[in-house]
Amino acid sequence: MNSDTASTNDSSNSTPDLEQADLDSVYQRLETTTAGLTSAEASNRLEQYGRNELADEEVSNLMKFLRYFWGPIPWMIEAAALLSALIGHWPDFGIIMGLLVYNAASGFWQEQKASNALAALKAGMAPKARALRDGKFSAIDAAEVVPGDVIRIKLGEVLPADVRFIGGDYISIDQAALTGESLPVSKKVGDSGYSGSIAKKGEMTAVVIGTGKNTFFGRTASLVAAAGTEASHSQKAVGQIGDFLIFLSMVLAFILFSVEFYRDVIVKDDWRWTELVDILRLILVLLIASIPVAMPTVITVTNALGALALSRKKAIVSRLEAIEELAGVDILCSDKTGTLTKNQLSLGEPILFETNDSETITLAGALASQRDDDDPIDLAVVAGLKQTNILDNYRVEKFVPFDPVSKRTETTVVDAEGKTWKYSKGAPQVIIELCQLDADTTTKGEQAVLDLAARGMRALGVAESADDGQSWNFLGILSLLDPPRDDSKETIRQAQEHGIEVKMVTGDDVAIGNEISSQLGIGNHLQAAADLFTKEMDMSHLPEPITACIEKADGFGRVFPEHKYGIVKALQDRGHVVAMTGDGVNDAPALKQADCGVAVSGATDAARAAADLILTEPGLSTIVDAIDEARKIFERIINYVLFRVSMTLDIMFVVVLSTCFFGFSPLTPVMIVFLALLDDVPIMTIAYDNTLLPDKPVRWNMRRLLTISSLMGLLSVVQTFTLLLIGMEWMGNHDWLAWIHLTHDQLQTVIFLQIVAGGHLLLFVMRSRSLFFMPPWPARPLFLAIVGTQLLAVLMCGLGWFVSPIPWTIIGLVWLYMLLWMVILDLVKLAIYHKIEQGENHRPAWYKRFLKSQLNRDAGRPSLSAQNTKKR
Repeated sequence: MNSDTASTNDSSNSTPDLEQADLDSVYQRLETTTAGLTSAEASNRLEQYGRNELADEEVSNLMKFLRYFWGPIPWMIEAAALLSALIGHWPDFGIIMGLLVYNAASGFWQEQKASNALAALKAGMAPKARALRDGKFSAIDAAEVVPGDVIRIKLGEVLPADVRFIGGDYISIDQAALTGESLPVSKKVGDSGYSGSIAKKGEMTAVVIGTGKNTFFGRTASLVAAAGTEASHSQKAVGQIGDFLIFLSMVLAFILFSVEFYRDVIVKDDWRWTELVDILRLILVLLIASIPVAMPTVITVTNALGALALSRKKAIVSRLEAIEELAGVDILCSDKTGTLTKNQLSLGEPILFETNDSETITLAGALASQRDDDDPIDLAVVAGLKQTNILDNYRVEKFVPFDPVSKRTETTVVDAEGKTWKYSKGAPQVIIELCQLDADTTTKGEQAVLDLAARGMRALGVAESADDGQSWNFLGILSLLDPPRDDSKETIRQAQEHGIEVKMVTGDDVAIGNEISSQLGIGNHLQAAADLFTKEMDMSHLPEPITACIEKADGFGRVFPEHKYGIVKALQDRGHVVAMTGDGVNDAPALKQADCGVAVSGATDAARAAADLILTEPGLSTIVDAIDEARKIFERIINYVLFRVSMTLDIMFVVVLSTCFFGFSPLTPVMIVFLALLDDVPIMTIAYDNTLLPDKPVRWNMRRLLTISSLMGLLSVVQTFTLLLIGMEWMGNHDWLAWIHLTHDQLQTVIFLQIVAGGHLLLFVMRSRSLFFMPPWPARPLFLAIVGTQLLAVLMCGLGWFVSPIPWTIIGLVWLYMLLWMVILDLVKLAIYHKIEQGENHRPAWYKRFLKSQLNRDAGRPSLSAQNTKKR
């Protein structure tokens, strides 16, 4: 598991002074010695520093649940329920309260999953530690370790806290899950180690310099807790739609109340309670019509079915809103090791010095390795042999493993002829010094190392001795590289064709990153994260020049966890929708902050818990498929929202206009409830609908969406109001209409039928960007659901189920009227899209930049309705 974060030597954790200070200063600062602490001192420090664990604020489940009943949209639903109770409409009251409780229960269940990231981080803490207390080592709970404790760490144990090593020969620790280094790191006296690292070789004692939240591990957990606390773009968009409809409904409710109060109370001058009840009843109709109660459910169902489709493509969604975020991603920040590369070191072409045969230097390097060891460098060197069984011709007499002091391995072997040889491999400068080369050869060797580094390759010096180490021959330099995955270049090309910019984020040096990113077609303008960020910087509020530099870079080298978080935040501040890949504990803060955090195959529990999308296959090839599916899902949701807002405007304005001008309520509360059921329940099958695949990132454009839906909604108002006027003529006893006569209740049924039918016909219009009868055609589930709904609505109106029956002739005329209007609405829709696209294409560059900044500002501004739907 190798995320890409820089080595610990440049780390800036919560105790940087103690990491860099000499050991005498460390003892003085911590008021301790190599003899450790007494039990009394440890107890006092436990009171002072707190337990060595990550604590989070506990909120009762009841309070978490009750929060979902507080906010603008819940208030509107609760107001509608209260009015229903006041005027005695108990069926409406039951339905409305059922919807309210359902939404709260759904949100509460999602929130219960939000603590997974922090819980997974806690699970990584070592349960036990061996501390030197009262002059002897004893096992204690890791949570009781305090700064100043002296602890002993052996093979296989987890470091319980941040430490400085103070005794022992050496220790090799695996801190890949924390820092992203692809190889275990060898430590010696004076070096630092991080909580959560695992000892792979050796044994040392160490003094504790940081515990709990004041560790590298703890600060990462704090970043996870702080990251991603804003509402998603989807939640903000739904909130803004809710704000728009709520504001409009309040204005219309005020107009309706004023007109009815003036008409029934002031003009008649005979106020009665029943008249106030009638006014409240009308406002109740308006409130029920204006609240998009089914919108969150429809969006959730659409996302859930989309998540099922993504799972078939080897991508598991842990947060449904992430699907819409993935559809809008325009920057993908990908770690290098194991994601873009194979995370398998392999030998490149060696640079030869005192040999002319590349197989000779490879054999020498393999003899200076351990075949049965799991060291990745040894494995790569041995694997570089054309025939590994050649090693069977040599008998190993002695092997000296690598240590951080000598920085080389050494082996003594006897060949098939009985001759004794010594071989050594290690850091090139050490091997060069061992061979006592002349100045020219030394310069040539050092330059070769620099050239390999510039190409993104590691260097390994190899030497041999035939006289028991009295003199050494410098055979040359082996080059090691982690090659790109076979599918990485094609995946990146496809991502770029999808309008997605890929940025490499790696803990390796910039030279290594540049070489790999150039091979993959990403670019070779990588920035060193240490040159962009300082320890004092607030990563959540970076200066504009820094964010601009981050936006322009092709990637970043020498990156730490807080750097990843800062990179994501900076790109988001520049208006981008960002996806970030990762696999280690160190990636968790950035994964949670990103609009779409992607945990790659083999990720740690902490990374998977913080991520929105979890890939179950190695590499990034799955992401392109996931993005395609996400964009289709987003298009379905946009089609639904356009339809829902247009229909809501239609119902609200028709209710208010007919009541104000004619004193006639065209719909009853029961009809409003059935409208919600007949319109929205079948529309949930839109999750299966066919749709065009956008070739660029798609995101919520509220100005465009509300403009189109408002214009189509107003046309729908004209459509319905025109039929209302015709129906009122039918209610008269005109001779030329003698064959048609409707009662007041029947006219309400006519309007009910028109809105049910017109809503679904409008959906057919809005789901297509071309003529409604052109492909992509409606999917079978959606088409059959709508046909079934319309048959039910026709039977309700013809047979009088819950509404006053109307003649079948009238039903036929209403449908003919609707089909004519469907053609009109479709032509107007095309004109609107053409006008909008024409205007966008002809805008000057400065105006496009201004508009983009406004859209980004809107996307970042939390709406009233979004405040209760924040990511928990």
